[in-house]
Amino acid sequence: MSTSPADFNAKVIDEFRANEGRVGGMFASMPILLLHHTGARSGAERVNPVAYYQDGERYVIIASKGGAPSHPAWYHNLVAHPDATIEIGTQTLQVRATEATGEERQRLYGAQAELMPQFAEYAEKTTRTIPVIVLTPTGG
Repeated sequence: MSTSPADFNAKVIDEFRANEGRVGGMFASMPILLLHHTGARSGAERVNPVAYYQDGERYVIIASKGGAPSHPAWYHNLVAHPDATIEIGTQTLQVRATEATGEERQRLYGAQAELMPQFAEYAEKTTRTIPVIVLTPTGG
């Protein structure tokens, strides 16, 4: 019996919160944040576990969807509603999402692929340009 993406995410979210931001399984070796975002059409709050890394004070997430041909739903939601909340460890931060472009996108994507080589593989699996999203704390 397969697990739905929602059930899988719910288990990861529960594990994240029970272990101060640490999770096991396929995410054991990567830093994960919980991204709280607003549905582009529904307006409902959504939460997704997402791999990230820090670039100075900013948090960088990659809309890879494992190299799938389409962007993840959370990407479209952040484009429509860029103000979001993230959980990192035991901390909760308000952030503003912006999409990196040009040289900055290349630099940030390359840095992620160096840290986690599977991101280089994701880029090879798809014809789309995988979006790089920068989450900047807003202090609010």
